[in-house]
Amino acid sequence: MVLLKSDGSFPLAQAGQIALYGNGARRTFKGGRGSADVNVKSYPTVEDGLKNAGFSITTEYWMEAYEKARMKANIGFRAWLKDKISEEGMDMLMENLSIVMPEPDYDIPLTGEGDTAVYVLSRLCGEGADRQAVPGDLLMSETEIRDILTLQQQYPKFLLVLNTGCVVDMSPVAEQVSNILLLSQLGMTVGDSLADVILGKAYPSGKLAATWAASKDYCCVGEFGDRSDTRYREGIYVGYRYFDSVGRTPLFPFGYGLGYTTFTISAQQAEVDKTKVRLTVKIKNTGHARGKEVVQLYVSVPEGQLDQPWQSLAAFVKTGELAPGEMTEATLQFDIRSLASTDAEHHTRILEKGSYVLRVGNSSRNTKVCGIVELDETAVIEEIHAVGGETDFIDWKPNEEQKKAAEHLFTALEPQKDKTEKLPVLKMKASDFDITVHRTPKPDPNAVSLVESLSDEELVYLCTGEFIGEGSKNVIGDAAITVVGAAGETTGRFSDRGVSNLVMADGPSGLRLSRRYGVDAKGAYPIKEENNLMEIENKLELLPEGMRRALSAMMPVTPPEERAGEIHEQNCTAIPIAAALAQSWNPDAAEACAQIVAKEMVHFGINIWLAPAMNIQRHPLCGRTFEYYSEDPLLSGKMAAAMTRGIQNEPGRCVTIKHFICNNQEANRFRTSSMVNERALRDIYAKGYEIVVKEAQPFAFMSSYNLLNGVHTSERKDLLETLLREEWGYEGMVMSDFLGGDASPSDEINKYRKFASVPSIKAGNDLMMPGGKAHYDNILKALHGEDAECTLTRKEVERCAARNVMLAWKLKQ
Repeated sequence: MVLLKSDGSFPLAQAGQIALYGNGARRTFKGGRGSADVNVKSYPTVEDGLKNAGFSITTEYWMEAYEKARMKANIGFRAWLKDKISEEGMDMLMENLSIVMPEPDYDIPLTGEGDTAVYVLSRLCGEGADRQAVPGDLLMSETEIRDILTLQQQYPKFLLVLNTGCVVDMSPVAEQVSNILLLSQLGMTVGDSLADVILGKAYPSGKLAATWAASKDYCCVGEFGDRSDTRYREGIYVGYRYFDSVGRTPLFPFGYGLGYTTFTISAQQAEVDKTKVRLTVKIKNTGHARGKEVVQLYVSVPEGQLDQPWQSLAAFVKTGELAPGEMTEATLQFDIRSLASTDAEHHTRILEKGSYVLRVGNSSRNTKVCGIVELDETAVIEEIHAVGGETDFIDWKPNEEQKKAAEHLFTALEPQKDKTEKLPVLKMKASDFDITVHRTPKPDPNAVSLVESLSDEELVYLCTGEFIGEGSKNVIGDAAITVVGAAGETTGRFSDRGVSNLVMADGPSGLRLSRRYGVDAKGAYPIKEENNLMEIENKLELLPEGMRRALSAMMPVTPPEERAGEIHEQNCTAIPIAAALAQSWNPDAAEACAQIVAKEMVHFGINIWLAPAMNIQRHPLCGRTFEYYSEDPLLSGKMAAAMTRGIQNEPGRCVTIKHFICNNQEANRFRTSSMVNERALRDIYAKGYEIVVKEAQPFAFMSSYNLLNGVHTSERKDLLETLLREEWGYEGMVMSDFLGGDASPSDEINKYRKFASVPSIKAGNDLMMPGGKAHYDNILKALHGEDAECTLTRKEVERCAARNVMLAWKLKQ
């Protein structure tokens, strides 16, 4: 949790009367919608958590009245949605799987007894639909603003709790409200965890992993949500890099977070060892409660040939628990090569000569200059290939006026230096930098021999998910045969040759499986869940009759009365969403959560977890922001590496790093092209993926739905072979995202088609998921030279098949 504001009213000394308000009081969200939703048996809402902790809630009347107002609004919302689907057809439904009803307006008296009130403001977003810059979504509704400000005046102790995995524009209330806590969405302990923090049994120690600002203050240089081409004109200036570089003040900056205590951070010693920079700091708890602090090290890189953001996160460390008055020492270390910039014109990554200013503190807006690294000459650290294609624009960069505003702002923020204090100046030589040598992994010769021995017809089965007959026809990832409700699996046709099938389950907040399933003489079957508005089958009533019949035939669920087998449950553990894990700034905690998931993978027979998702939080309206860690690639990469270790340390289990790459909007997600220049691609959007490959070597990657500069990511050899494997040394396999479009060409509405199996295999996308006869037939035709648009050589298919065999062997040892 991240404490955003505090006047000392919390924690409370003991449980007592409490007035509870807000849309999230009883309808608390544990996570987001879509493939990231985890089916659990139950979880405590905020109302439950407070009652469990011994509080007496005095506003039952308010929560009941809110439910009535919400249900009334839902009738109108579903009528509107039905009309939209009738007008726009199946695409409208598929592109809005997680569309959320805006918050209703209401006027319910705020008369709960007691001197303490809590208002829980919730927001829900998810896969298949982006957010809207409207009241009740990104913006606060007038009703919410009115009630929150009234409660602030009415109760001596008032806490605003944010139960959201995405940014909300808090500008109408941020200044007036004295206590604000970002609860986020913490999985199946969410309500109890909040109660513990309110009572001081636990304490908030998180920091923001994304900038929270007024909606009008976000960067509007780039585009968002275009159905065809979305231009990332802002280049490298994403998140705090933009706000810092133009001198704009957000509501709550990146890296910011309070606690129930205070700390001082003092730099002790800075030193260099060739290309490594080390900074030793002392941290002291100067308050009256226990707590933890996050020490953050930022670096201002010199501008030369290339423009640079004001600062970039270079390292961080979280302390253990410190008692009041206790002091500890910590070391922050990084390789300055990690700050290299892409010189796309000369196909190199460089460190330009000049002063690299070290800034240490506990947020991006609370730092102190603690040293300078002087590089004598510009160093070329890596020779790279051109990847990602070209755009029709030049990246934006701050003008001189904006640069001066940034310098003025940070000069004012910087603590006044003692005139006798001298900053350490550390010398670094360009001659100490070796040029990175790329080593492309070689395939296992035994896997190569096996696939070479197969017929064409056998070979192609290794490159598609398992299917029966015409194949999987489900809408949401639910195509597995072995485990009910799992997302899919690889083929089991070659188990007699040592290549077993591998079962996959969605994430990234736990395992997504069918909550209940039946078993009868015919085998296992999933059972439809009632009153689950997050599932597509519960939207069938909104469809026209013909469309409803067609879609019903694609549903794998069975009403309980149609088959009379024995009923089983497979409830899973919901861990905190990725955005909340990143706010811990604690990779060890993330790894521990991953270990929980890994144990459940063993229990349920899951081999491949389709997580973590680690796209950059580029824009506050992205519907899947909650699934992604941060706006910063270093923090994203470190958290994903920790999750990877937590899963893959369990024998027979692995992660799938997704969605590679630039999957930053849900609007027309199968057919939209992210238009990104190479420097931003490498230095921002690819950097986190590079970190996780080099630090944790995940076994699987997933390409994304979107196109990159006019070509689908699954069909870009420069991404999958050149960047991922040749430059980074990735050893694993790459699968497609689910439900590709082999029969979905471009049309009068859509500039681009959906991604296709044949060009994906050709580019090094090894496995087409969830599989189906169309994928199989198309790949086989191309292999036999019967595809007029794209042919496949035997070696190209063998290359992909061998990687899939290697994964099966890794996970079945």
